[in-house]
Amino acid sequence: MTQHWIRFRQADEVRFGLLADGRIQVHEGDLFADPRPTEITVALGDVQVLTPVQPSKVIAMWNNFRALGQKLELAIPAEPLYLIKAPNSYLGPGETIQNPASGGKVVFEGELGIVIGKTCKGVPEAQAMRHVFGYTCANDVTVADILHRDPSFVQWVRAKGFDTFCPFGPVVASGLDPATLVVRTILNGGVRQVYPISDMLFSVAQLVSLISQDMTLNPGDVILCGTSIGVGSMKPGSTIEVEIAGIGTLTNRFE
Repeated sequence: MTQHWIRFRQADEVRFGLLADGRIQVHEGDLFADPRPTEITVALGDVQVLTPVQPSKVIAMWNNFRALGQKLELAIPAEPLYLIKAPNSYLGPGETIQNPASGGKVVFEGELGIVIGKTCKGVPEAQAMRHVFGYTCANDVTVADILHRDPSFVQWVRAKGFDTFCPFGPVVASGLDPATLVVRTILNGGVRQVYPISDMLFSVAQLVSLISQDMTLNPGDVILCGTSIGVGSMKPGSTIEVEIAGIGTLTNRFE
């Protein structure tokens, strides 16, 4: 059974709970270890929705979808290629993506996020899914023309690490088969991306296992699976939505 976990602020208090039919059943304890239901319910419309988890790190994939790799004439990588999004970039649903003072071509990338639920270090692929709590929607925002501005160094971290450049949410959905999911990205009401997660070069289990060989993954950490065809730029005043059926829709303004 799919469950939708949400984190929110109400009356200056941060809480979490299960979302169903527009209401949140408030829980206590640790989301990943011992979430205990209370008798309190609140309406979704009466709270401020926050990022569903607080990661110690967000890891973002490059060249992990077959269709986009073929379009860009990229070789299939032998191992996951990734970077880390800075904590200052994390942004909640409904909040505003800020246009950097330095300007440039700001690009949206609708993606699936894997949320880790158990400490994960050196985990074999066969055991990797035991460490996955669920999935969320994400937008790996990038200033594209910064990347190769200096020919001696590709500026991945700067291009993707500006304040507000990693929106994710609105929930973490557990109990889903990621291979059945489809990512849709909508800019100002027009669909720009529609692609299946089944087109990934490295599966969820492979990503979790292989990355855990390099670094410990902590509960709440998020792995962005990469994006596919349809990435494009957005102008200030735009609304960008990342929609994954079974999870929900992440909506942000770009100003």
